[in-house]
Parts: sequence; structure tokens; C-alpha cells
Amino acid sequence: MILSDIPTLDLARAQFAFVVSAHIIFPAFSIGTASFLAVLETLRLITGRDVFLRIFEFWKHIFAVVFGMGVVSGVVMSYQFGLNWAAFSDKAGPVVGPLMGYEVMTAFFLEAGFLGILLFGRDRVAPAIYYFAVLMVAVGTLISAFWILSVNSWMQTPTGFAMNDAGQFIPKDWWQILFNPSLPYRFVHMVLAAYLTTALVVAGVGAWHHLKGSADDAIRVMFRMAVGMVLVTAPLQILAGDMHGLNTLEHQPAKIAAMEGHWKTEKGAGLILFGIPNQAKERTDYKIEIPYASSLILTHSLNGEVPGLADFPVDERPPMSIVFWTFRIMVALGFAFAGLGLWGGWLMWRKRLHEPGWFHRAALLISPGGFAAIIMGWFTTEFGRQPFTIYGHLTTAESVSNLSHTAALVALIGFVVVYAFLFGSGTFYLLRLMRRGPAEAEPVENTPQRAGGLASVMLDTVTTEKEEAHA
Repeated sequence: MILSDIPTLDLARAQFAFVVSAHIIFPAFSIGTASFLAVLETLRLITGRDVFLRIFEFWKHIFAVVFGMGVVSGVVMSYQFGLNWAAFSDKAGPVVGPLMGYEVMTAFFLEAGFLGILLFGRDRVAPAIYYFAVLMVAVGTLISAFWILSVNSWMQTPTGFAMNDAGQFIPKDWWQILFNPSLPYRFVHMVLAAYLTTALVVAGVGAWHHLKGSADDAIRVMFRMAVGMVLVTAPLQILAGDMHGLNTLEHQPAKIAAMEGHWKTEKGAGLILFGIPNQAKERTDYKIEIPYASSLILTHSLNGEVPGLADFPVDERPPMSIVFWTFRIMVALGFAFAGLGLWGGWLMWRKRLHEPGWFHRAALLISPGGFAAIIMGWFTTEFGRQPFTIYGHLTTAESVSNLSHTAALVALIGFVVVYAFLFGSGTFYLLRLMRRGPAEAEPVENTPQRAGGLASVMLDTVTTEKEEAHA
């Protein structure tokens, strides 16, 4: 299929999926890094050890870059709602608009307001004020995650709304909208994913320096902290994912059917480990499955009933071929993270964690895996909701703007090219920072740099005249 044959709706969806995928990795990394900085500053104040300050200053550089890239990529998404999804914005705006606005007012302003103190204020404000600023940045990232997940969860499990004469969703009960049935599970799942992803990156950086023979005391401390975090959060994430799955079974059974690869509703359903979904013949070919395991996991009963996708109308089914595989990639990565954590815990118990070897190679190799798991999880969630944008009420086809095919195609290509250059450059810079390590990290200037241009020339001129007069 050539690009001109792709429907306009699919081009608009591809653009949004690409932008969301490029964006989500930065807020997730920001959430985890901000909390990591808060922990480091807390430990520094409690213990007085200089090593925590060195680790803090190193990851502060990285957080600043990641935060900036997240803001830039996030702004674009707001414009997409108006450009590509005007019908959705019109119909869902009375509910979605205020929630997005609250995210800016309560979270983004909080983060941005205290970020300057975090970056430049250590020697300019009292230690208690600086510590408070670090905490507020971390809290701000969590508040931001709450609002965004609340909006998206409401689209997955809409409650607390009514329809007006213009066909718009209008708020009827804000508490039901905010705390909709899927929010608690999805919020916990996302925050744990952010912490786990950050821990994997920190562990990967530590592993690289161990393998290169440049692991000083700061590298060893942050490596132990990261491995310990993976050991704790990976099993918690699996547990949270299981609870989220039970909630999804209750509210979005078609999504569960696509995730599990089942076409027929059955009791005592097996867990399909591998298979190839055949949507034309409504079956999953070449299945490798564990008997009764799907029912046991989803219903906690060997004879529990698991829905099949064929029981739903054809025009209300998500694409099983995509959801089936993205879900399995996410789960496989999750168990790999848990295995890495157990391996690292065993090495810590044996006091061999800092002996370079296969564990460090594995930690380095799997360090980007958290980002892949997050993207696969969002693909599972969003493709599994199709063909709806607001589940059960508003379809994606009803949500798209009246776009020309050329406009949608040019926008998609433009976003891919620009993002590849900008975020490719940003990622390259981040990798350079990580490669240097705490010992070689360049200090952030305590004083913001002077603005260039005419103002700078005038200031230089005045300064020179004063110096000459004094002489």
C-alpha cells in the first residue's frame, strides 16, 4: 500500500500515535527522575554525605533536559486536538477542557515555578527552601500524571456526564468524572512504570561505568539504589497490572478478549502464550497455551468465564492482531525486569553487585526496555479502546476533523522528520551526559546566563565606561 491509498482517518491516527509515543517517554522519565532527586536530597540532608550531592547534581542535568523535551513534545499534542480532532474537541470539550486546564494551573505551574530554584538556587536560598523546591517539583510531576490519567481514564470508562442538545458531553458529577472506575488502577500502573523505567536507566548508566572501569563511589551508590528499586517495583508493577486487568475485564471486555487472543467466550480458558490472530477466520492459529490459566488470572477461578471477541459486533471490535502482540511484549518485558531485579538482589546478598560481569551487561542491554514497555502498554490501551475515542459513546471516525488527505499526509511526514531531528539530537546529548558520569559532569551555572543581542552590547558598554572612569 502506498501513502496515497491510506485513508485520511488512519493518517490522523498515525500522527497522533507517533506524537504520543515520542512524548510519553519524557514525562515518564521526568516523574521518576524528579522523585529520584527528592530521595537523593533527603538522604543528603539526613546523612550529610557528599556522595548524594554528587549524584544529585549529575541527574539534575539530565532531568532538566528531559523536562524540557517533555514540555516541547506535550505542547504539540494540544494543537493536534484542534487541528486533527476538532469534532472530538467540540463534543468532549466541556469535560476534557477543564481537566487539561487544571493540569496546567496546578501541576505545570508548580513544576515550572520551582524548577528554577532546583536548577540554580542551591547556593542562593536556605537549605530548607531548596529542599522544599525539590519536593514541589516531584509532587508537581505526580499531580500532572494524575490529571492526564484522569482525562484518559474517563475516555476509557466514562462516568458522571450527560449529553446536551448539541450532542456534547457535559459534566454532571465532577467527582465521578475525576475518579472514574479505571483511574486508580491506571494511575498506580503508570507511576510505577515511571519509577521502574527510571530505575532501569540509572542501573544502565551504573552498569556501563562498571564495565568501563570508571565506577567511583557515586556510581556504586546510585547503582545499588537503582537495582534495589527494580527489585521492589517490578513485582509491584506485575501485581498492579493484574488488578488493572481485572478492572478492564469488568468495563472493557472486548479489549480483554483482544489481549488474550480469545474469539469465543469460554469457561476454563487457557492462557495463549503464542499465536497468530486470524481476524478473517476469527481464530488464533498456532496457539501455545497453558490450560485454564487465562481464567485463573482474570477471574481467579479455574472455571471462570473469559469473553471472546466474536461475541461483540464487528464494528465494535478492536484490532486483535495489534493488541495481542503489544500486550505480550509489555508483559514479557515486565517479567524480564522482575528477573533482573531478583538477579541483582541475589548479587547484593552475596556482596558481588559491583563485580563487573554478565549482570552488568544485562542491565545495560535492558536499560531502555522501560520506555518500550510504556509504549507497548499505551498501544494496548489505546488500540484496545478502538473503534471508540470515548468508550461506547463516541467513535474515532466521528472524532476526526474534516481534513484533506494531503494535509494529513504532509503533517504526518513533517512531524516524523522534525521529531527525528530534534529528539534524536536531544537523546544523543542525554547519552553524552550519562557517559560522563558524576565525576565528569559539568556544573550548572548558579547564575543564569546574560541575554544576548542589543541588551548585552549596551550592558558591556556601560560596564566598560564605568571601569574606564574608575581608572
